[in-house]
Amino acid sequence: MNSIKKLREDKGLSQIQLADKIGVGQSTVSTWETGDSLPRADKLPQLAAILGCKIDDLFGEPEKERG
Repeated sequence: MNSIKKLREDKGLSQIQLADKIGVGQSTVSTWETGDSLPRADKLPQLAAILGCKIDDLFGEPEKERG
C-alpha cells in the first residue's frame, strides 16, 4: 500500500470522497494509489492539506511498512 492510500484511509475517506475534495475523478485517485500516475504539482498542496501531512509524506512507503 502506498502513502496516499494509507493517509486517505487513516482519514476515513473513500477514493470518491477524496476525489471530490480535490476536484478530480475517482479513477485519478486510484491511479495515484497504484502508482500508475502521480498527482499534478498544483494538486499537491491541497492533497497534503486534506490528508493532514507534508507534501513529502505523499511519496514513498508508509511508516509502518518501512523495514
